[in-house]
Amino acid sequence: MARRGTRDAPLVEPVPDAPAATARLGTERALVVADYHAGIEVGLRYERGVELDSAAPRRRDRLIELVSRTDADRVVVVGDLGHQVSGAGDTEREEVTALLDALSVPVTLVVGNHDPGLADAVDDLQTEPAGGVRFGPVGFVHGHTWPDPDVLAADVVCVGHEHPAVKLADEVGRARAERAWLRGPLVREPFADAGVDDDWNAPELVVVPAFNDRSSGTWVNVDGQGFLAPFLPEALPSAQAYLTDGTRLGDYPSV
Repeated sequence: MARRGTRDAPLVEPVPDAPAATARLGTERALVVADYHAGIEVGLRYERGVELDSAAPRRRDRLIELVSRTDADRVVVVGDLGHQVSGAGDTEREEVTALLDALSVPVTLVVGNHDPGLADAVDDLQTEPAGGVRFGPVGFVHGHTWPDPDVLAADVVCVGHEHPAVKLADEVGRARAERAWLRGPLVREPFADAGVDDDWNAPELVVVPAFNDRSSGTWVNVDGQGFLAPFLPEALPSAQAYLTDGTRLGDYPSV
C-alpha cells in the first residue's frame, strides 16, 4: 500500500490488523485514526433504541496499545473523536477526558461533523479546523466539507467520515461486512469546479476506516450505497480496497 515516500518508508502506512495508520510528519511519527465516536452508546440508545454497555475502556486501551506498538509521538484523529452532533454531552466529555489523561502523547483533532463544542468542553485538546490541516507532506481533513487548498498541496491526504466497508460473500452466499481502506489518486476536476485546487499537487487519497467498531459503514462495493464526502466518489473513480489485515481486494467498485 506504499506510495509517495520511499519504497521502504511510505508517508502513510496502515498498522497491520488495526483501523489505524502511521504517518511521517517531518520529525514526528503520528498514529492516525478516524471516527473514534466517544460516547456512541448514548447516541445509539437515543437514535435507535439500542442498549449497549459502554465500550469506552476497550476503545481507550486499544488506542493506548497502538500508540505503544507504533512508538508514535502524536495521535491525529481525522474527525469525529466525539459522537454527539449537537455538542459534547457528559458521557462523551468524560470518555474523551479519560482518554487524553491516559495517553502519553498529545492528540490533534481535525474537526469533524460530530465534534462541535468538544474542544471547548475538554481541556488539552488541540484542534484543527474542518477544512483540514497539512503537516509537511501529509494532509488531513475529515471529509464532510471541501478541503482547504493547502491540504491539496500535500503528497498524501487522509480522510475519515466514510466508515468504508466492503460486503463479502462466502461460497454458500453468506454475506458479511468488513472494514476497509481505500487508497488511490485523486482526480482534480471536482476540486477545480469547487474552486479549492489552488495548490493542487495531484495527491493520493487514503480513506481511513472507522476506529469505532460500533459505527455503521458505507459498503463501497454495493450499488446504491452513496459516499458522504462532497468530492466522492467523483474525485476517486478508481482506488484499491484493502482489509485491515492487509489483504488487497482490488479496485473497490469491482470487489
